[in-house]
Amino acid sequence: MGKDVIIACDFKNSIETLNFLDKFTDEKPFLKIGMELFFAEGPSIVREIKRRGHKIFLDLKLHDIPNTVKSAMASLSKLDVDMCNLHASGTITMMEAAIEGLTREDGTRPILIAVTQLTSTSEERMRSDILIERPIDEVVMHYAQNAKVAGLDGVVCSPLEAGKVKEACGKDFLTVTPGVRFADGDVGDQVRVTTPAKAKEIGSDYIVVGRPITKAEDPVAAYRRCVEEFVG
Repeated sequence: MGKDVIIACDFKNSIETLNFLDKFTDEKPFLKIGMELFFAEGPSIVREIKRRGHKIFLDLKLHDIPNTVKSAMASLSKLDVDMCNLHASGTITMMEAAIEGLTREDGTRPILIAVTQLTSTSEERMRSDILIERPIDEVVMHYAQNAKVAGLDGVVCSPLEAGKVKEACGKDFLTVTPGVRFADGDVGDQVRVTTPAKAKEIGSDYIVVGRPITKAEDPVAAYRRCVEEFVG
């Protein structure tokens, strides 16, 4: 599976989203639909973007009791998304239930990845707010290993942790990494960030890039720059 750049479509509604996608006349970028857009527009926006020929990472970060997650994943599998996710902190049992729900009758399913720790979470916040005393690297690796045990395809992690995840879980275990910014760009509210070129060097399989592309003066040029730096 080759490397790819995923654009985070963090727009408020379908009009903003489709106006943005209309700028791409030669490419069909892999897109991330998150909570803001999905909760505003529902499954219809997924169907429309799929109709336009894009791959979709549906980023809803499920975290609930195993049976609820299983049922929710069964619903998402019918939307024909290419990737979806959940929180690894929901336990191995929850992750196993998610795979069971996500797998269609013919045995196919979208890529399923787990969130380890959000890129906005610093070690200080992890200790003070959620009372996890272990070092953040150790927590991320433990969550990643749990995801592998559960049968997931990979994890969402900081690009700074991607190489270590590969060492702990194997080279075929996918790393999907947000928190990517251009070297000359603003880091925004992300804490653990890096550049597309560095993410490639570290071992990320997918990078998720939002504002550096969506808020760029020329989003298509910014996307192409990202692809050039990350994919080559």
